Amino acid sequence: MYDRGTGSPVIVVPGVQGRWEWMRPALDALSRDERAISYSLCGDIGSGARLDRELGFESYMRQLDDVFDRAGVRRAAVCGVSYGGFVALRYAATRQDRVSALILVSSPAPGWRPSERQMRYIAHPLRSLPAFLTAGPIRTWPEIYSAFPTWRQRMAFSVVHGMRVLSAPMNPVLMAGRVRQEQEMDFAQDCGRITAPTLIVTGEEHLDTVVPVPVTQRFRNLIPGSQYVLMDGTGHLGMVTQPDRFAGIVREFLNGKCR
Repeated sequence: MYDRGTGSPVIVVPGVQGRWEWMRPALDALSRDERAISYSLCGDIGSGARLDRELGFESYMRQLDDVFDRAGVRRAAVCGVSYGGFVALRYAATRQDRVSALILVSSPAPGWRPSERQMRYIAHPLRSLPAFLTAGPIRTWPEIYSAFPTWRQRMAFSVVHGMRVLSAPMNPVLMAGRVRQEQEMDFAQDCGRITAPTLIVTGEEHLDTVVPVPVTQRFRNLIPGSQYVLMDGTGHLGMVTQPDRFAGIVREFLNGKCR
C-alpha cells in the first residue's frame, strides 16, 4: 500500500490493470500537499486481498473499507482512475459517511461499452496479450508527444513509465474478468446517491484512446452539482504525464477553488 504525506487524505483507486505503481508520479505529486494513499486491487500481486468470486464487485468495497481502516482514516476523498471510477462511485454511493469528496479521472460512466478491439482482448486475454502489448505504445505515443515539449522528455517518460509497468506487471485474466463483471452491473442509480462534492477530470478527446471523453463527461449530468476540468494536451495518461498539474487540480478542488 502507498501511504505518504501529511495533509488531507486522498485515496486513489487504480485502473483496470489494478496496480498503484503505474500511478506513482501522480501519487508522489499529491503527497506534497495531501496524504496520498493507494493500493493494488484485490487479486493482484501485493494487494494482500483475495478476490472473492461469491462476493463479486463487493470484494472491492470491502477491500476499500480495509484500506481506510489500515490507514487509520475515518473519512477521505476517494479518487477513481479509469476503471477505478466504478469502485470509487459505488463506494461513495454506499459509504456516504466515509467519502468527503469524489474524483473521477477518465472514468467510464454508466452505459459504457468496450470497443470491438477491447472486446477481443476481454474474450481472449492471454491470446491477445502480444497484440495488446505491441499496440499499447502506438496508441499512447500521440498523447506522450503532446504532453512533453521535447524529444528528450518524451523518450525519458517512455522509458521510465515502461520500466514502472514492467516492475508491476498486469494480470490480463484478472483485467478481463473485471471488465466482464462491470458490464453485468448497473451503476446508474449510484450516481443519484452521491452526496459528496464531485470532480470529473478528462484529457482531450482526440488523445484518449481508452475511454472516450464524451463517455466520461456523462457524469456531469448524472451527478448533480459535479465540477469538470479538462486537462488539455493530455489524454488517458494525464495524471502521470503531467502529475504536478493533476495534483494542483485536485488541491484546488479540495480547497473549494475549482470552477
